[in-house]
Amino acid sequence: MGHPWDQPAPERPGRPSVWAALPEDFAAQGAPGRPEHLFTQLQHPWAWREGHPFLAKATRTWLSAAFETHLPEVVERHPSEDGSTKLVLALQDGQRIEAVHMPRAVRSPRVTLCLSSQVGCAMGCAFCATGTMGILRNLSAGEIVGQVLAVLHALGPERPSQVTLVFMGMGEPLHNLDAVHRAIRVFNHPRGLNISTRRITVSTSGLVPGLERLAHLEPRPWLAVSLNATTDEARSALMPVNRAWNLARLREALDGWPLAEREKLTLEYVLMDGVNDTPEDAARLAAWMGELRRTHNLNLIRMNAHAGSPFREPDEARVAAFVAVLKAQGCFVTLRKSRGRDVQGACGQLLKEGRL
Repeated sequence: MGHPWDQPAPERPGRPSVWAALPEDFAAQGAPGRPEHLFTQLQHPWAWREGHPFLAKATRTWLSAAFETHLPEVVERHPSEDGSTKLVLALQDGQRIEAVHMPRAVRSPRVTLCLSSQVGCAMGCAFCATGTMGILRNLSAGEIVGQVLAVLHALGPERPSQVTLVFMGMGEPLHNLDAVHRAIRVFNHPRGLNISTRRITVSTSGLVPGLERLAHLEPRPWLAVSLNATTDEARSALMPVNRAWNLARLREALDGWPLAEREKLTLEYVLMDGVNDTPEDAARLAAWMGELRRTHNLNLIRMNAHAGSPFREPDEARVAAFVAVLKAQGCFVTLRKSRGRDVQGACGQLLKEGRL
């Protein structure tokens, strides 16, 4: 019997989006003026006027004839007490997605954006709110890029010195790899937001065929892999993808990832009380990582509770004992401080409104 992720997710039909177009696309379509200048005007939201790029009337008319110009609309803002904001964005067909804006308190204006890649998700992870939706459809590359532009225009900073993008919102990015990678090309373009691939992270539940394909695409983002269990039995119960590509097969795929200079993999592990948080789990996790544990990042995440899940975070003593075992085995461990918990904007909490 097949799995939901074995088949392509539904797509919204429509014309190519202006937000996913590169300068060479404008040139090929016969854009008026300089294609590079047009691309920059579209991709720099801090320079927009009255919510739109400042373009000559003739250019606007030409764009409307050649491309789809609809931009996702920020329809709700949910500020968190920690300074982050969960945003609900409406798409052209009425579907809604969520993104999270996380500014950082440093000398220059910096921001991290947590992005969605699909409406819903096919992976069905037991601890994730988005998984309860099932898969409704893929986002187009234009909707992914438009998500970023709309959020930056709505919340700023006015001209960020640094933007970091993490595909850790709604959806499995590798189940929509063509659109995600096209968006990454746009984000990375020097005439646009010019975001280094070292500041773009794609997080996957372990969709091995997509991971192995992404390994050979350029530009290539950094990779995060969600583990969450240390035996195939436990991981298959939490993450159905493990029934197709188990821990050994996932490790094989990671061993084949061609690391660039100074590139680090991130392994993510959601700690759930009484499920995967024992010292024995920690020891097995370190053993599975092998040499990866000495040079790559292990990111521990306390379970972020939501109405659709029975799982809860462990107490501090259990977390500390888990971390102690890992550090004793030489693991480079980070205990992530989840942002946006109070507005259901933290890892695993994003959900299309009204589903629970």
